[in-house]
Amino acid sequence: MLMAQAITERFIQNIEDGVLRRWLEAELPKALGFFWTIVLAFVVYFIGAKIIKVIRKGMKKSLVFKRVDPGVVHFIDQLLKVIGYVVLIVIILQLFGFQATSLSAAIASVGVTAGLAFQGSLSNFAGGVLILILHPFRLGDYIVEDTHKNEGTVTEINLFYTKLKTLDNKVVVIPNGILANASLTNITDQDKRMINLIASIGYNDDIDGAKAILQKIIDEEPQTIRTEDIKIFVHQLGASSIDIGFRFYVPMEAYWDVRWKTLERVKKEFDAAGISIPYQQLDVHINQ
Repeated sequence: MLMAQAITERFIQNIEDGVLRRWLEAELPKALGFFWTIVLAFVVYFIGAKIIKVIRKGMKKSLVFKRVDPGVVHFIDQLLKVIGYVVLIVIILQLFGFQATSLSAAIASVGVTAGLAFQGSLSNFAGGVLILILHPFRLGDYIVEDTHKNEGTVTEINLFYTKLKTLDNKVVVIPNGILANASLTNITDQDKRMINLIASIGYNDDIDGAKAILQKIIDEEPQTIRTEDIKIFVHQLGASSIDIGFRFYVPMEAYWDVRWKTLERVKKEFDAAGISIPYQQLDVHINQ
């Protein structure tokens, strides 16, 4: 009780001596200054974000107007976004009293540390740049990554990775470093593709008759490219069948439909002509 009374008396004495008033006079301007600095930082961030958005939008429109590859447009847009927000953060830090030279030294130090810690990410970034410069594939291409056998349609090329959409509607994310430093197959780079199939017939069947049927099927296919060579040939004499190969070209976008339709028609036409499609057979001789 006596201690509480002593504290109260000391507090009243400080008020009478003007200690509290002098403290408020010294610290209140600093607190108000810090408050307005925070308000200004929010205003700068809001305006800066709008400016970055306008610059990105203008750049995208300009690149699209010049018919730049969509992958390059997306890559540059992401790069502008990162650079813009880094500059904006530096400006806001300067509002709080951080010096430009100190920030530069800190950024350089962080950059060296990050470079050592994120070598893989930097490799992926460099891979993305190489992809956009050399164009081994573009948005919309169907590719097969040979290392891990991932495949799909390219839907997005980002700073560090590329997204593929598979035929069964799954999304595969592959680091750009892998795509830039390993082999890959671009299925849709050309405007036409060869259908290369084999039809097997029995040894007792007519080879010329089977070849005539295959020629008829190819000739009646509306998607067949007539300017390209059509080849029908005996591929090999197998253990249980004669394998007849046939090759012809179709537009890239029609490849799978024509392939599936051709296989079905070969079966039906061979059945109608009495040509057998033999299964593998093994003759067993038993010595008495």
